[in-house]
Amino acid sequence: MKLRTIIAAGIAAATLGAGAVAADEVKIGIAAEPYPPFASLDSSGNWVGWEVEVINAVCAAAELDCVITPVAWDGIIPSLTGQQIDAIMASMSITEERLKTIDFSDPYYNTPAVVVADKSMDIAPTPESLAGKVLGVQASTIHAAYAQKYFADAAEIRIYQTQDEANQDLFAGRIDATQADSIAMADFVGSDSGACCEIKGAVADDPAILGRGVGAGIRKGDDALREKINAGIAAILADGTHEKITAKYFTTSIY
Repeated sequence: MKLRTIIAAGIAAATLGAGAVAADEVKIGIAAEPYPPFASLDSSGNWVGWEVEVINAVCAAAELDCVITPVAWDGIIPSLTGQQIDAIMASMSITEERLKTIDFSDPYYNTPAVVVADKSMDIAPTPESLAGKVLGVQASTIHAAYAQKYFADAAEIRIYQTQDEANQDLFAGRIDATQADSIAMADFVGSDSGACCEIKGAVADDPAILGRGVGAGIRKGDDALREKINAGIAAILADGTHEKITAKYFTTSIY
């Protein structure tokens, strides 16, 4: 009887241990659409980029068993609230509107929003300068919200499912300009396909729309995970890991 009890207890302990391991696995949602240099697929089908490396570093510092999980951008918040993923680390800005639905970690990067157009065009990131122009923005982003508020009365706003599609139409001359993150657009204008274009300047700041930097999106009430991710972010900032990763991709700090 005692042997059976010991065996049963051992099985129960093993089951609980397995459950604890499973509970520590964290599905980190990233956008399934490529967003270089932050996240994109390499020739072997592996996700690579600045944000992918930061995710891995944050998870290692926080001692979390993270699994990168690609999700279509326009469904990434529903995937979080519906528990298909546990956190979002996909260049998502911390905004008041999003905070109504989800929580955020501390920021892990912060860069301005810019307007990009052909080098030959005299365009500035203002409603007056964009009057009569076609401005492309990615759907469900702070840039789309900003353009609708500040530029829609002057310019035609064209919505794209991915920033890459907007960039392609800019290169092809089907739109006059695009608005997006400055670092992502610096990567574009430095490429062969973006050699036609240049950054025309940063848009006027509006924290209510553009947010307070980029953080990890967390389900409301999941305070334990938020604090672990915050600890991971703080650790890689303090020990220089964030800076080392950034130096591989950018010439200046993006924090």
